[in-house]
Amino acid sequence: MSLDYEPRIIGFLCNWCAFAGADLAGTTRTGYPSNIRIIRVPCSGRVDPLLILKAYQQGADAVLIAGCHPGDCHYVQGNYFARRRFALLRQFLDYLGIEKERLRLEWVSASEGRKFARLVKEMTEEVSRLGPRKDTVRRPVKVATE
Repeated sequence: MSLDYEPRIIGFLCNWCAFAGADLAGTTRTGYPSNIRIIRVPCSGRVDPLLILKAYQQGADAVLIAGCHPGDCHYVQGNYFARRRFALLRQFLDYLGIEKERLRLEWVSASEGRKFARLVKEMTEEVSRLGPRKDTVRRPVKVATE
C-alpha cells in the first residue's frame, strides 16, 4: 500500500437525523477526517442498493449509511427498510469481492455530532488498514477542456 493512500468514503445521510448530526459536528468544531463525501437523502430507507453499488463502481472505497434510530424515523418505518436492505446487500458484497467492512449502517440522531465524528474516524482508520479495493482501477479525474 502506498503512503499517499487516502480512502474515499461515501456517506448517505438521512436529512432529519444523521445529516443534522454531521452538521452539529461541524458547528461545534468536532473534527473528523475529510475522507467522507456526504450525500443527503430524505431517509435512510430511500437509499437504493443500486446507489451503493454505483458508489463502489465509481471508485468509493467504503459506504456509510446513517439514519435515525429505530422508532424515531420521520417516515415511521424507513430505517427498518434500510436495515433489511443492508442485511441483504452485505451478503451480496461477498459475491462481488468487496469486503463487508467497507459497508456500514449506523443510527445517528441530530444531537449526536460527536458520535458521527467518531464513526467517520473509525471507518477511515478501518478502511485505511484494508487498503485500496483490489477490484478498482484508480483513474485520474478527467477535466473537460475546450
